[in-house]
Amino acid sequence: MRYPTAGSFAHSEAQPFYVNSPYGIVFAHNGNTVNQDELRKLLDSEAHRHINTDSDSELLLNLFAYHLQSTGKFRINEEDIFTAIQRLMQQAKGGYACVAMLAGFGIIAFRDPHGIRPLGMCVRRSEQGPEGSLDYCFASESVVGDALNFEQFSDLGPGEAVIVTKTSQMRRTLVTVPAPNTFTPDIFEYVYFARPDSVIDGVSVYRSRMAMGDRLAAQVKRELLDAGEQIDVVIPVPDTSRVAALQLAQCLHIPYREGFVKNRYVGRTFIMPGQNVRRKNVRRKLNAMALEFSGKNVLLVDDSIVRGTTSLEIIQMARDAGAKKVFMASCAPPIRFSNVYGIDMPSRAELVAHNRSIAEVAETIQADAVVYQTLEELIASVRGLNPAITKFDCSVFNGEYVTGDVDEAFLRHLEQVRAGNDKVKKAAQNIAAAAQPEAETVTSCSGPMNGAEDIGLYNGWTR
Repeated sequence: MRYPTAGSFAHSEAQPFYVNSPYGIVFAHNGNTVNQDELRKLLDSEAHRHINTDSDSELLLNLFAYHLQSTGKFRINEEDIFTAIQRLMQQAKGGYACVAMLAGFGIIAFRDPHGIRPLGMCVRRSEQGPEGSLDYCFASESVVGDALNFEQFSDLGPGEAVIVTKTSQMRRTLVTVPAPNTFTPDIFEYVYFARPDSVIDGVSVYRSRMAMGDRLAAQVKRELLDAGEQIDVVIPVPDTSRVAALQLAQCLHIPYREGFVKNRYVGRTFIMPGQNVRRKNVRRKLNAMALEFSGKNVLLVDDSIVRGTTSLEIIQMARDAGAKKVFMASCAPPIRFSNVYGIDMPSRAELVAHNRSIAEVAETIQADAVVYQTLEELIASVRGLNPAITKFDCSVFNGEYVTGDVDEAFLRHLEQVRAGNDKVKKAAQNIAAAAQPEAETVTSCSGPMNGAEDIGLYNGWTR
């Protein structure tokens, strides 16, 4: 599981969720539903089930439990479970990949009818069970199975459910037969979220990012090199963009350098609450090596530009380290719209590209120029590795929500809820910080600060 995108940060919303009635169910979920208010009313007025949190994971758990309970059986069978999942999918709208454990029965997994959020399964020979029995693993990425010596990773299809009984008998079926062209996995998984050594829906994340680099190189050539700009070095923004940046540099015959060293103990900044927190953590996360920047025209390559906070700080770090010009290239198109299916991009006002031209984005993040991958080229980068995927969820780029039930009123409501949660979280963090004993403040810099008279090579070179 990843991080919460609905509800709050409270410990009570930590997964997995559990209900004792009926049968005892443990439930975990990756994604977001978009009709939470409707589901909450249904569970209150019809199911008469009490909901304790604001998490949509608890809503899905209780909806599943309600449909199981509706069978009226003391002991249920596989068909009852598949029927319950089918009814859940008819009522729950959005993107979700779910894994549950039913006491005394086994493991259950299912994926939403559009297949927006990833989910797959793999197997290995059991070392503890009877001879010939299998262990099963469910995960959003194949790399999980690789690390645990599982094999034969296969993705669940849209609307598909799997049951593994306690005797290691497995059965999978389409509980909801999707209409043509409804399979729309989220393309942002390949851009940013997934590990490069994963394979999702038959697409190697690593190879897809190589393809993004190839196509982005052509865009950089058209917009910068053919316009007379000189690029001395290509530097990735670690870590997600490394593959694409190296491929871009090779295509353009420009030196590739690792100009930033990453602090592995600082998490992903774009999901952190509050601009000030994100800005401070960028400096803690990355250190610029001046010898790779000083006196050069630098092309920074990043997987995407979301809020612009990270880009602004990184570009300033490059200038502080002595770069003459700093260009920014993004493997993804401009992100102008909220993601409502499980990625934390709720507020359009926070997105640097929302209601801004590319030139205005460049001015905002203080880049000499910004080059974006086109949406058509991004889709081609991923689809070229699995032509069977005819459509992707690209809502963050084009505002087209594949479930068809996201309107302006919903987006405004979501933004209001998110703004309230951020305030609560910030207040809690301030209280926690105040309770800590004071410590000495250490200020560090990767290179000369703004206004320094002399720009030199300080990383192991003699001035």
